[in-house]
Amino acid sequence: MEKTFDPNAAAVADAGIYGLPCTAEEAQIIIIPVEWELTTSYNRGTVDGPSAVFEASMQVDLCHHDYPNLWKRGIYMDRFPEELRELHDRLAPMSEEIIEALYDGVMEEDPDKYQKMYADIEAGTERKNEWLRGRIAYWKRQGKVVGLLGGDHSCPLAYHQYFHEQGVEYGILHADAHLDLREAFEGFKYSHASIFYNTLKFDNVKKLVQVGIRDYCHQEKALTESQPDRIKVFYDRDCRRRLYEGALWKDLVNEMVDALPQKVYLSIDIDALDPKLCPNTGTPVPGGLEYEELMYLLNRIHESGKDIIGFDLCEVSPGEGDWDGNVGARVLFHLCGVV
Repeated sequence: MEKTFDPNAAAVADAGIYGLPCTAEEAQIIIIPVEWELTTSYNRGTVDGPSAVFEASMQVDLCHHDYPNLWKRGIYMDRFPEELRELHDRLAPMSEEIIEALYDGVMEEDPDKYQKMYADIEAGTERKNEWLRGRIAYWKRQGKVVGLLGGDHSCPLAYHQYFHEQGVEYGILHADAHLDLREAFEGFKYSHASIFYNTLKFDNVKKLVQVGIRDYCHQEKALTESQPDRIKVFYDRDCRRRLYEGALWKDLVNEMVDALPQKVYLSIDIDALDPKLCPNTGTPVPGGLEYEELMYLLNRIHESGKDIIGFDLCEVSPGEGDWDGNVGARVLFHLCGVV
């Protein structure tokens, strides 16, 4: 690729993600798009996040400030199966009807109908997870670095199922506005708000370090307090207070990095960032990380010598214009750099 590709030129038609011409065989980094969003109840659209990021990636200059030779490693974006996207699109109206019935208080009028919908959505999600586990395993067997691009934040459960099957012990750096520790939120077993409630069922997940958190329920807070040795939360307001009183972001980040074990999985919900950077995301919350604060955190994990075993970026929603995709493409590019 290096002999024929000019990284200084504009991206051309039919190029791969970031305008790179590499094949899957040539690429060291594989991005699996996961076009799945069945439980977002506030602002839908993350199902089209992968396509928005792909399109915006064509405008990303390839001389990365911290990892200028990143492009030489090759980044290839896989395909999400058409049959699974069609399955998603059949199930999406059901999930919307369920959520509407919940808020309108009419679910009791026909419980069997809604239980059938819940069952269909659960079965469909398990079918998607089965495919995704197999796809991750396929690329891992070829020695690839694998990242996921959602979709809502329920998508990476399959990655954690894969690690559980492999018996890998690791910790998770989770950047998000939300704790995502709800049990079957709104009745959905595989809710985007339940990703880490479900993941913590696996005893090989030794640590969950959560950053940027500013929206959560009593049940979630109680769960974190019941497992203080396993869950460490850096609430956004607490971090801001320390910064306002003279602490350095470097000091806070060192605490975050030190709380992680040697093997680390990075799970980034775009709404960890200030919503000015992701206004169309599924569930925006005031406050949050600045872009460079997140970049600094990710770099420090890399510099610490931790073994980054996988990553995901979720909840990018295109909305109007291309701003969310633009930011998402740059966060994804940086994730590729730190691994």
